[in-house]
Amino acid sequence: MKIRTLIVDDEPLARERLRNLLEGEADLEVVGECGDGHEAVAATMREQPDLVFLDIQMPELDGFGVLEAVAAGGKVPAIVFVTAYNQHAVRAFEVHAVDYLLKPFDRQRFALALSRARVRLEQAQSGELNEKLTALLAEMRPEARASDRLVIKTGGKVLFVKAADVDWVEAADNYVNLHVGKESHMLRETMASIEGRLASAQFMRISRSTIVNLERIKELQPMFHGDYVVILRDGTRLSLSRGYRDKLQELLGK
Repeated sequence: MKIRTLIVDDEPLARERLRNLLEGEADLEVVGECGDGHEAVAATMREQPDLVFLDIQMPELDGFGVLEAVAAGGKVPAIVFVTAYNQHAVRAFEVHAVDYLLKPFDRQRFALALSRARVRLEQAQSGELNEKLTALLAEMRPEARASDRLVIKTGGKVLFVKAADVDWVEAADNYVNLHVGKESHMLRETMASIEGRLASAQFMRISRSTIVNLERIKELQPMFHGDYVVILRDGTRLSLSRGYRDKLQELLGK
């Protein structure tokens, strides 16, 4: 079987060069080309490539964002990062990229990257590649660092929601429900996981089943037994459990 390969770069000439370099490789099949990160996520999920040549520096959604979104959706292909900026090298290898091609590169350097990709894909047949990438991406995602965007797969589409746009979050069995303005989005994740992904300076858990964006809070109203009602600027009323009250009041400067 041929190695299904996807080319991702926002520069047409860069895509053309990669395509020309791949033309003579009998065991490879180019299944698509993408000019931006969002298109790359959709194409990866649709085509299920084995190998992706992925530009890092792209507008709106960079190469690392693409990889994070793909990991959230399922199988992770082998990745060769391609970029004109060497400051991304360390991070590229932190996520176990097959190789890191620094533009401009020659045919010999490209051949070395391709050789490494073939070796890595042989490992992948035993499941080793996907296990390594999934584990390392788990370290990058939810609990390891706050995210500035959340990736949601729904109805065959991938949505990108800015974390700062989330008003509040509620638990829903094995999912969390993100309330964003008049819309809501279900995300398969635990409350502890989503709490770790949201910036602690902006979001706070106010009960076992609710996280709120502090910037959306309009007022607190006392209830019985030390509980409060949290009223958001859009009129939404949420329950603040007694055990979370002191921390919230401290953050709000009350």
